[in-house]
Amino acid sequence: MTNNTQARSLFALGQIFMTPGAENALESADQSPFEFLARHRVGDWGEGLPPEDIQANEEALQHDLRLLSRYITKQDEVIWVITEYDRSCTTLLLPAEY
Repeated sequence: MTNNTQARSLFALGQIFMTPGAENALESADQSPFEFLARHRVGDWGEGLPPEDIQANEEALQHDLRLLSRYITKQDEVIWVITEYDRSCTTLLLPAEY
């Protein structure tokens, strides 16, 4: 019997985009964007997301609405990951770049 520890993707990410601020923050923290994208696509919405946003994401999975995750880098910078309602694209950005 095999133990499958990898969670399944809950939605398509579409095209991946990253803002200059997010790119700089990840480089400074020596972290890959794929670390956060992997968490996002399995429904790990990150750290410090208010309960109402978590609930909104759960509803968004059922009704094809926008998804938002909030992660904190090793350098304590906040990174948002947003997947559009139609799942055409996912963007990594800093909150100030929204």
